[in-house]
Amino acid sequence: MATIDKHIVKKAFRATTNPLRMMPDFIIIGVQKGGTTSLYKYLIEHPNIAPIYVKEPHFFDIHFHKGIGWYRSHFPTAVEKYYARHIQKHDLITGEASPYYLIHPLAPKRIAKTLPKAKLIILLRNPIDRAYSQYQHQRRQAGVEPLSFEEAIDCEEQRLADEAEKLARDEKYVSFNHRHYSYLARSTYIDQLPAWMSIFPKEQLLILKSEDLYTEPSLIVKQTLEFLNIPVVEQEKKYKPFNEARYTPMASATRERLIEYFKPLNARLYEYVGRDFGWDK
Repeated sequence: MATIDKHIVKKAFRATTNPLRMMPDFIIIGVQKGGTTSLYKYLIEHPNIAPIYVKEPHFFDIHFHKGIGWYRSHFPTAVEKYYARHIQKHDLITGEASPYYLIHPLAPKRIAKTLPKAKLIILLRNPIDRAYSQYQHQRRQAGVEPLSFEEAIDCEEQRLADEAEKLARDEKYVSFNHRHYSYLARSTYIDQLPAWMSIFPKEQLLILKSEDLYTEPSLIVKQTLEFLNIPVVEQEKKYKPFNEARYTPMASATRERLIEYFKPLNARLYEYVGRDFGWDK
């Protein structure tokens, strides 16, 4: 009971003080199962970056109806920023990471209107690996995904029929299927990036390759800090991955099928962003 009361008190305090709290300077908007948790954890280790109360508030997709005060209540207070700037003599920024934003049809315009100067970070992973990782994540959630991976991708079009349109039409609509069963859809990056790149200037967008984060995390952290105009702290550091999971490898026939499926989609993506990510297997 004491733990529950403590949580309620903290929540009430954050809600009461929301006008005195910072708004995010950056948002990691995707992609799910692309290393967003790891990158966020690495960034908030920097003394100039203050963490949010909950890493994924999902305000601009699921909880938008709760209002800006609710969103703001998750962030550090302006007092912390003042203390950092005037006492510790360094700036302080904050941010969040909600990977459903990338594919949600209303998120780009909502963020542009609320946070027009925010910097957006996008991690893109091999679409096949990402889709399978999301599937395994859903399988670990009790009662969410009853189908095999092959059955799930075969049923995806039916499961997602009209869901994106409903989300776009009704600001209060929340789609379980769109959020949980969008294995191929979330991996079709060429269908998602234009909505962001047509609204935000390229100076506010950083597109990273997830595999680079996995193999060379220090370089990706450095690149991200430079993008955020945060001083890079040169140090020898081992970055451990977060949310790693082990599961049965995908059937080779299924992988071959998805290689062919994503080949033309990836080609369009490479041309659009001007970079070949090398996802050919």
